[in-house]
Amino acid sequence: MGRRGFLAEMQHQAKVAAREADKRQRAAVRERDAAVRRSEQAQRAEQRALAAASRASEAERKRLEKTAKDAHVAAKQAEVEELNASLAAQYDDIDGLLAWTLDFDDHVDLETLRRIVEHPPFDRPELEKPVPPPPPIADLPEPVLEEVEPPPGLFGRKKKLAEATAQAQAEYEEAHAGWQERMAALPARRAAAAEQHAAQEAMRQQELEVEQERYRQECAARDAEVAEHNAAIDTLIANLGYGTPDAVEEYVGIVLANSLYPDSFQVDHETRFDPSTAELSVRALVPAPDTVPTVKAYKYAKGEDEITTTALSQKASKDRYAGAVQQVALRTLHEMFEADRRGLIKAVSLEVGTETIDPATGNPTYIPFVAVAAERDTFLHFDLSSVVPSATLQHLGAAVSKNPFGLVAADTSGVRKS
Repeated sequence: MGRRGFLAEMQHQAKVAAREADKRQRAAVRERDAAVRRSEQAQRAEQRALAAASRASEAERKRLEKTAKDAHVAAKQAEVEELNASLAAQYDDIDGLLAWTLDFDDHVDLETLRRIVEHPPFDRPELEKPVPPPPPIADLPEPVLEEVEPPPGLFGRKKKLAEATAQAQAEYEEAHAGWQERMAALPARRAAAAEQHAAQEAMRQQELEVEQERYRQECAARDAEVAEHNAAIDTLIANLGYGTPDAVEEYVGIVLANSLYPDSFQVDHETRFDPSTAELSVRALVPAPDTVPTVKAYKYAKGEDEITTTALSQKASKDRYAGAVQQVALRTLHEMFEADRRGLIKAVSLEVGTETIDPATGNPTYIPFVAVAAERDTFLHFDLSSVVPSATLQHLGAAVSKNPFGLVAADTSGVRKS
């Protein structure tokens, strides 16, 4: 028998992600979150009270210790409330396995599975901008011979003026010589700056080409992946039109991938289609009984300061597990027939069981709990919203375990099964 194919696995992962997003909006989860918040608030109150008690005077200590103790009890009670809310949500999920699928159309329009390429923007946009040129190196202002002011006083003015003039001339000549030297160096400085800018720009362009090529390759890979995916859809649609076994099994796998089960009761399927009889054989693997919760409720024992559990009665555990197994059987039949609008599947031969460890040998073993065969025309007339699963299976002539919780196998002899 075949397990989920590539397209079915992709669809399953997408549905799981969508379910996780949806679960965050469900009332049961909101209540659980509220319980968590209350537990955290109570724990913080306990910590504050303990801190206050450690700082208080002896007279205040007893009162604050009582406050801390009360806060501790409130924290534990909030934790119990959280655990019970989570447990109730798990049991609601398990008890509603069949009802869940009746709210949905199990048909999958394969056209909706086509994908469109979505390329992210180029992630190195800074490389698309040219390196800014360096600021221009301007000519230096040429020194100017300063005019000498006539010296004050009445005596030696001529001599003083001549000396000042000579000094100014000497300073001017020295400054002008330095200016000429610096001016002569400007072309080399300008050339070096231009060369450095050109090197930086060349490096930018080279890095841009490398990054653009990398981006083009990534886009090409995405294009190829989507093209391959859509080609697989085209092939599946075409082959499904011919009713080829592989196409029917792939489509069934996609339908079952859409059929999400609760985390506490995961179900796997294996299928095989026989085109000569138009019969689909299905094996549904359910969790072993020892993996399903058997806690009735959580309680806080104040005297022992511990959280304890009360167990479900043996009958309640047996009834819940048996009910879940029977719901899986009807749910699987319903999903197969409802999803197949072409009517390619005329009958379904189904077996529901579990894989566990044989206590006698210690080796893995498979135990069938339900074996049933259903004709399409008959089953589609059932109103599953009003049935009792055990009665429906009996009506179909199914072989059903008398105690699946105790790992008692159904007597499948004489029943057409997978």
